[in-house]
Amino acid sequence: MKKLLTVLFCMLMVLSLSACSKKEETASDLIDQIKERGYITIATEGNWSPYTYHDENTNELVGFDVELGKYIADALGVEARYEETDWDSILAGVESGRYDLAINGVTYSDERAKSYSFSNPYLYDQTVLIVLEDNEDIKSFDDLNGKITTNSTGSSYAEMAIELGAEVKYVQTFGDTIELLKRGDAQATVNARVTYEDYMRAHPDGGLKIVDSTDPEKTVIAAQKADSTVSLIEFINTTLDGLRADGTLKELSLKYFGLDATEPVE
Repeated sequence: MKKLLTVLFCMLMVLSLSACSKKEETASDLIDQIKERGYITIATEGNWSPYTYHDENTNELVGFDVELGKYIADALGVEARYEETDWDSILAGVESGRYDLAINGVTYSDERAKSYSFSNPYLYDQTVLIVLEDNEDIKSFDDLNGKITTNSTGSSYAEMAIELGAEVKYVQTFGDTIELLKRGDAQATVNARVTYEDYMRAHPDGGLKIVDSTDPEKTVIAAQKADSTVSLIEFINTTLDGLRADGTLKELSLKYFGLDATEPVE
């Protein structure tokens, strides 16, 4: 009898430990944590039009990526909480787990994929080389060697300029980069085509031109690279598929970019 009780006790302990293990496993899944707390934290700059910026009249945070984040939050049944921070801190914050997602025009690269989990692409953009209209010295990316460019700290565009031999002056916004160009403190900026197009729509006499561009690049949503984010990324991909199928992504693109950037450029 005593032996039977010991066996039963051991079995109960095993079942209890198994249940605890499963509970901890479930609790560690980020999508479950988000649903339990009722909100998702999204890192964004808040100063990079048309992706994420403040309306000049209402000061409300708006932009393509802001609306996209709200669609994802709605699909999860939670509130979208945006954390505005410098670009340099966005991916670091995702990696540390401070933010659930980064939705800020993040460009996919194989190198970044070693450190972060990415969604499927939701936009396709190009990196372009922008100079003043009367600049005849810079005609391609190769001409950046020894030149001065301007970009936000830690951006992939700044990294690209440095790799091409340029000195980079760091600023906060695209508007700041244009100010440096017009003052003669920088000779070029490496940036996103859609950002350039957005600026030129608002400033048709902006006095800028594109002199070179890359092949189309994938814009993605970033999450921490961990087992706990796998189901969240899968959910985001399913949501993106739905938004693409019903035309929502295209509508947002036309609204903010003036063109359909949701499909690869041929």
